[in-house]
Amino acid sequence: MKHSKLVVANWKMYLNIHESSLLVQRLDKKIHLHRNVEVVLAPNFLSLYSINQEIDKRKFRLAAQDGFFVDEGAYTGSVSFSQMRQLIDYSIIGHSERRRYFNEGLGEVRDKVAAAVRNQIIPILCVGETKKERALKETKQVLHDQIVTALSNLTSQDVLNLVIAYEPVWAIGSTEPATPSIIEEAVSWIRYQIRELYGSEAEESVRVIYGGSDEPEYVNAIMKVPGVDGLLVGRASLNYEHFSDIISRVHLVALSQENTKAEDS
Repeated sequence: MKHSKLVVANWKMYLNIHESSLLVQRLDKKIHLHRNVEVVLAPNFLSLYSINQEIDKRKFRLAAQDGFFVDEGAYTGSVSFSQMRQLIDYSIIGHSERRRYFNEGLGEVRDKVAAAVRNQIIPILCVGETKKERALKETKQVLHDQIVTALSNLTSQDVLNLVIAYEPVWAIGSTEPATPSIIEEAVSWIRYQIRELYGSEAEESVRVIYGGSDEPEYVNAIMKVPGVDGLLVGRASLNYEHFSDIISRVHLVALSQENTKAEDS
């Protein structure tokens, strides 16, 4: 199954409703519609509805940054995937900041993935190892545990549209970003896990994106890594100049890859 490249802007806990609207207006002017790049914006919960009404849906899709795994009930302060299903196409699940600051374990991430799928929302499942886990050479085991547990309630059909974001926690905000060879090894291992669980069709269909040091100058190298289908962009996405540059670079890499395939066929 052929997919376009995917670039997700995670605005985290930045921007109020007015600031979010202003950023959308600037992005709309700067970013061109590319058939080979899907752009997804993930604002905070407060801004989801207003941005849903404002965006050009040919150019942008919306994602939540999180969601609760129970559809409804007495859970004060929570927002369920069921409540957001008319607003969003995607949801980020299991982000390293959720795991670290909110103590989200493997079981909770699993339940959120299942809840998103149940409500026709595509999960963007974040996986990745910490600096300590990498030093102990536990990267493959960590990725295996995170993926196998998170997908344990899904069918082979459920996973076809799944997105997995590899975000090595040790590389986020680091002066030493993950090298293309490190990313390639991790992405290859992630795809192997999908193949072992669901077969080769699922392995080819699942989009694997990278989240880490994705400043514009790193984009070309990252997007040329075999098996990488896009980017999960953090604070760089708050700068409309930087983010539009990232989109342009992803488009050009995708175009080059399409031309290469056409020449080889």
